[in-house]
Amino acid sequence: MANTKSARKATRVIARRTKINKSRRSTMRSAVRELEEAIASGDQTAAAAAFKKAEPQMMRAAQKGVVHKKTASRKVSRLASRIAKLGK
Repeated sequence: MANTKSARKATRVIARRTKINKSRRSTMRSAVRELEEAIASGDQTAAAAAFKKAEPQMMRAAQKGVVHKKTASRKVSRLASRIAKLGK
């Protein structure tokens, strides 16, 4: 249990930030899951639409510190190349 006033506030702040970060991570993962399903179906137009929705979610999560910037960029790049391969 926190002993000082500042420590009690810090635990409240951490709890609030954890809730926000979990929400952001969940939203990002859901968007990526929908994109993975669209890629698996083989429909390039559906995959491109899902990518257009997922990419900002991933980069926003990186910007907010939920995931590392390079991790988000790597995932975006790999997903984009998989979508490009669908057209061939």
